[in-house]
Amino acid sequence: MAFVTGQEGKDKNESSIDWQRLSLGGGTVVFYMGITTLRSNMQRMIEHGRAPETPVALVRWATTPQQQVLTGTVADIADRAEAGGFKPPAVTIVGEVVSLREQLGWFDRRPLCGRKVIVTRAAEQAGEFSAKLAMLGATVLECPTIRLVEPESWQLLDVAIRGLHGYDWLILTSVNAVRFFFQRMETLGMDARALAGCKVCAVGPKTADTFASFGIRPDLVPADFKAEGVVDEFSRLDLHGKKILFPRADKAREIIPCELKRMGANVDSPVAYRNIFPERLPPEALFVLEKRSVDCITFTSSSTVQNLAAMLGEDMLVDLLKGVTVASIGPITSKSCRELGLKVDVEPVVHTLDALAEALEEHFS
Repeated sequence: MAFVTGQEGKDKNESSIDWQRLSLGGGTVVFYMGITTLRSNMQRMIEHGRAPETPVALVRWATTPQQQVLTGTVADIADRAEAGGFKPPAVTIVGEVVSLREQLGWFDRRPLCGRKVIVTRAAEQAGEFSAKLAMLGATVLECPTIRLVEPESWQLLDVAIRGLHGYDWLILTSVNAVRFFFQRMETLGMDARALAGCKVCAVGPKTADTFASFGIRPDLVPADFKAEGVVDEFSRLDLHGKKILFPRADKAREIIPCELKRMGANVDSPVAYRNIFPERLPPEALFVLEKRSVDCITFTSSSTVQNLAAMLGEDMLVDLLKGVTVASIGPITSKSCRELGLKVDVEPVVHTLDALAEALEEHFS
């Protein structure tokens, strides 16, 4: 294999490259920085004995999600590059090794390869989901539209935590709720033993897994991950006189406490954390939206889309997302999208991040 510059200094009168040895050697030749001189380089190889039908590949932005590959032969690759508008930076690979691309070219066949996806989750939550999309080939831009912070006052939650022995059920509907709840327990000098006499309901498998990380196996995980699913599960139980603790986000829907009270339960629903706006959108996210270079935007809660609308303005939101695939994690989030004038293109049957990633993979495949 030989590695050679694709273009020599403009002030040189003669080439210092041994074109005959390079052309007749029969091995693989890799040119760096040779897109602007592609035609002359290929012509020189033919003139010095390289077979015109020798396979050639141009690889741009190699090993990144933006990778582009164009294949041809020594005789026609320059015409193909001009016709396709293939631009530098790229390397030129000449040799029979290029014919192995069909067997080995998995990288740019990933379902989201070349797609630019905006993730609107809170910064501390986005990592796992972003990594999953990147593994599928996407270029991911994190654009947090939520910042998770402590409640304005811990008083009501502290009273409830200190009185855990008096509750029949604890309901937590998100990973965030679990984390804030247990962090506050730790601050108060308590741990999972305080839940010994209390049953636990976790909404969604990720919430259940987070409970497990604190040594708690939930007694109930509703099949439907919406608030309505919680209500449906508890409608099958006798709740008269039962005391239920439902620590929640400040902007959570009221359906769970209202419906459980209607069934006869005593429900306390202190705020465990708040969703607030970030100070501003990341400049790179706003830039790609304005340049119309985004393929997809994901919303994982109603707050993510509502906050983005508040930060941009509803009219600008709709305008900037024209032609962009809108992916929503579930029907409540989708309803919020539609109320703001957005068309939802992707919504998984199961309302989890894993299912959302799979739905995007299917959509772009």
